[in-house]
Amino acid sequence: MPVRQLPEQVVNRIAAGEVVERPASVVKELVENAIDAGASRIDIFTDGGGRRRIGITDDGSGMTQGDLALAVERHATSKLDDEDLLRIRTLGFRGEALPSIGAVARLGITTRHCSEPHAWSLTVEGGAKSEIMPAALGHGTRVEVSDLFYATPARLKFLKTDRTEAEAIREVVRRLAMARPDIAFTLAGEERSPVTWAAALPGAPGRLTRLGDILGSDFRSSAIEVRAERDGVTVEGFAAAPSLTRANALGQYLFVNGRPVRDKLILGAVRAAYSDYLPRDRHPVVALFVTLDAQEVDANVHPAKTEVRFRNAGLVRALIVHALKEGLAREGRRTAANTDGAAISAFRPSFAPRPGNWDWRRSPSYPVAPLPNFEGSAAPAFAEHDQTAFDVGSPTADVRFQESPSADLLDRPLGAARTQIHETYIVSQTRDGLIVVDQHAAHERIVYERLKASLAKNGVQRQILLIPEIVELDESTVEKLLDRAAELASFGLTVESFGPGAIAVRETPSLLGKTNAAGLLRDLAEHMAEWDEALPLERRLMHVAATMACHGSVRAGRRLKPEEMNALLREMEDTPNSGQCNHGRPTYVELKLADIEKLFGRR
Repeated sequence: MPVRQLPEQVVNRIAAGEVVERPASVVKELVENAIDAGASRIDIFTDGGGRRRIGITDDGSGMTQGDLALAVERHATSKLDDEDLLRIRTLGFRGEALPSIGAVARLGITTRHCSEPHAWSLTVEGGAKSEIMPAALGHGTRVEVSDLFYATPARLKFLKTDRTEAEAIREVVRRLAMARPDIAFTLAGEERSPVTWAAALPGAPGRLTRLGDILGSDFRSSAIEVRAERDGVTVEGFAAAPSLTRANALGQYLFVNGRPVRDKLILGAVRAAYSDYLPRDRHPVVALFVTLDAQEVDANVHPAKTEVRFRNAGLVRALIVHALKEGLAREGRRTAANTDGAAISAFRPSFAPRPGNWDWRRSPSYPVAPLPNFEGSAAPAFAEHDQTAFDVGSPTADVRFQESPSADLLDRPLGAARTQIHETYIVSQTRDGLIVVDQHAAHERIVYERLKASLAKNGVQRQILLIPEIVELDESTVEKLLDRAAELASFGLTVESFGPGAIAVRETPSLLGKTNAAGLLRDLAEHMAEWDEALPLERRLMHVAATMACHGSVRAGRRLKPEEMNALLREMEDTPNSGQCNHGRPTYVELKLADIEKLFGRR
């Protein structure tokens, strides 16, 4: 087959296939044009999931008659001062959006520039342009797109339901609205009730207001401000406390120079920063904004501009990890159980008061014999067997405290220990409430932070076993452990082969004390099976530390003396990130006295 030049219409439709994938792509390109035009308000309307109609109206600078004629031509743009693609300062710059949309749909543009006496309009249908005509419009631009993909019917087969396409449009607008809180957005259509996000104040408070409006009040209440800057690169934004998580990474919103992107580098940095706080199957909610010189980032690596490439990717990743870790450490005592009244909301009255003069003795749901009438005579003493009904058992720990704890302990963040219940939970009293501590989760975090500090300072201290402990495992598990023997040794766990299916433990970390070597090795092997060779050594070491910390912590079911309970509370106060254990579970629950009084109707 000989080489031939493709017709212009075919070229335009091929280009449209790269830029216009679905109705949400159209909305993205048109809203980005409105933002680049300096709009302070953008209204979006869709019908049929964007398939039947898309309407975008803005109050931006608009276009002159001459600009409008060129705007629908291929590779025509007003957003590049020269041919330097390394200085991209706008969201759009390719000059392909409007001609690509006009090649596959019916496109109508009405616009008015402040220098023009009236507006001008133009239509493009299947790539065919009409004459420019005078029109009526205030300041700005209105773009109408109807019958999307009517010129390429095959593309219609790949669209999903109207509801799914409408949700994709909503997600695009949400991301753009998060990137520009200074612009008011309205999203309406038959598929949903109208949503309006008013323009917010500048700075971090305004940004948090917009993020809270879009991501919900739970994000606003748990948001932690993060910021880091180095060598001209700034990372700022808000990250949810470990209490707010999702089952996937869709709650992570990332912006580079105001452009919403999906970047594996940044997603990996977020996962690394939260690794000490969340279970492996949970993902954080964050909104991070990276700002750097336009020459340090390439926004021209994807036709839809959804990906970027950094000149110094390592610096960007390190700044993101540092910003998130610093913010999380600053709010380290914020726990899942104490966020947004979660602890109090878990309490429910065991029964509701009955209306009228309800008598519990006559209730059919309370089948007991009526009590004798003791009026006019002394109440008889309870028989010994009756007293057993009031026997609630002995406390599970020695709780012979003084009547009133010392004032200095009550003023400490975690208060004074008063008792231990179920050999698992420590109850402490503060000046304005009470706290329930999970002793195992709390001590697990303490041991973990000690291991990390010891490793960073001068290595983990180890203890040599007088008699090596022999642990029998299957051969594949033994091989996994021996392959990582050097990494385990850095944490004071020295292992060596002891024949097929067995491994000898010669040294253990002294910080763990007496530990179950067999259980520890089995857990380590399970975690190692999930490791990828691309996982950095530092992260693999932290996985080892987390597993060791779990085995070296105070176990649930162990009775603690009063002084041991108070010592654990004081250590928690001095330990970073003590709000969660290293598996992401909360270490304590706090109940304010005012909330408790509300539960009992005292307020």
